[in-house]
Amino acid sequence: MAKCDICGKDIAFGIKVSHSHRRSNRTFKPNVKRVKAIVGGTPKRIHACTRCLRSGKVNRAV
Repeated sequence: MAKCDICGKDIAFGIKVSHSHRRSNRTFKPNVKRVKAIVGGTPKRIHACTRCLRSGKVNRAV
């Protein structure tokens, strides 16, 4: 599961370029953690990226 439930950050696609400049496809996956958060007043397990966790968009349940 490489998608943030808060901001919707998902897998991005790009091109890997070697030293000899040969090109091949690659994926960029967001750093997603499974955390327990308060959603709608009740604690629930969600997938959240670390940027949302650091910025305070996620209310963690203890």
